[in-house]
Amino acid sequence: MGDYGPVHTAGNAVPPLDDDLAGVLDDLAGIHPGIDAIRSGIRLLALDRHDLDKTQTLLAALAGSSDGTDVLTALAHLIARLATADTSPCLRTLPLDRQKRAQQYGEIAQFDLTDPELHQSVSEASAAISSY
Repeated sequence: MGDYGPVHTAGNAVPPLDDDLAGVLDDLAGIHPGIDAIRSGIRLLALDRHDLDKTQTLLAALAGSSDGTDVLTALAHLIARLATADTSPCLRTLPLDRQKRAQQYGEIAQFDLTDPELHQSVSEASAAISSY
């Protein structure tokens, strides 16, 4: 591919967050320090200037890994953990049927979020960048 000139110029600044992403991040404020840390990380990733290699790597790390070593997979496992009484002791105060229902839905979410097809489009986006 040809050289398209410098992209790191004042006239080619990284744009501010769009309303959708900014709104979601704002709505998640103050829930838990861990969520606030995730919000900060997402904001940093969205507003930082990346080169092609870093962008490709970030896409793969966020959700495009074929072996399950990405952020989306980590979130899937966290959801299942939080929805299971064995690993989330506060759920043990619920009646057993509600514990089992929470665990079942947590496991369904984990299954859905680790589905290889869900990760495939992000993997393809990452691969499209590497073909430059």
